[in-house]
Amino acid sequence: MPGRKKKTTRSQDPSRPTCPLPQGILIAVGGHENKGEEPEKGSNQDNNRNFVPDGILQRFVQELVGHDPLVLVVPTASSVPEEAARDYHEVFRRLGVGRIETLNVQQRSDANDEKTLQLVNEAAGFWFTGGDQLRLTAILGGTHLLQRLKERYAYDKIVIGGTSAGATAMSTPMIYEGRNDAGFRKGEIAITTGLRFMHDVAIDTHFIARGRIARMAQIIATNPTCMGMGLEEDTGVIVREGYKLEVIGSGLVTLLEGSSCTATNIYDISNDTPFSIRDLVLHFLSAGEEYELPITPDMYQ
Repeated sequence: MPGRKKKTTRSQDPSRPTCPLPQGILIAVGGHENKGEEPEKGSNQDNNRNFVPDGILQRFVQELVGHDPLVLVVPTASSVPEEAARDYHEVFRRLGVGRIETLNVQQRSDANDEKTLQLVNEAAGFWFTGGDQLRLTAILGGTHLLQRLKERYAYDKIVIGGTSAGATAMSTPMIYEGRNDAGFRKGEIAITTGLRFMHDVAIDTHFIARGRIARMAQIIATNPTCMGMGLEEDTGVIVREGYKLEVIGSGLVTLLEGSSCTATNIYDISNDTPFSIRDLVLHFLSAGEEYELPITPDMYQ
């Protein structure tokens, strides 16, 4: 099995407040997940003999817990939220979900609304659509909604899924600017704090289709503690206990380990200058592969 195995342990100091590893599940998807349509000619889906229509969204539904679970579609990242939400309502209904609501949070005040928070308390699943990840973090960051969702992720068996921008925003650090072919030169990308369901993991989406490996390497060069997770289209990971990954979908997940880095010049060069980084460890993982993120033991304390 690829990757390094690390056991996570609770603190042995009884005076330290502790939190268990998350009870919730994350499902991060690289965008363009199949929604039951015929695969595009020449796509991962079309070329993969193991392709399953609706495969990723079926897994999301299968992971839901409870009788008649409520799914909330969160189109906050999208510039056309009604359209984005409608697409997922149709798919989830067809896949057997009986209760689906749209959490239409378009400004920060919406995220502190009592009715909105009540829905967050009741839901078994959350699906964050694509769009602009900076819009998502700027609207939700520091709100009661996000605080409550994190509490539920820590202690309840909920499922939080996101695609494209909705996946990129899940972790910290979060890339929010940089052309697809950018990243070879220092300063061509911008990063900020994501929603922080995972730490020290940078998620990028449409990864192979849009040639984004250089910009991921630059993120890691700025702090090699970080792990890079590149998700191809119609491809994703299920994350259990905050660090156990299972790959799903029709493409590849690219993992870049920064801790193995032996040298980088990112701190010693001017902007618009090509950077160097040596001895990254690279993994390409397909559906069914598992991997354990090298988190520190106190990550969730």
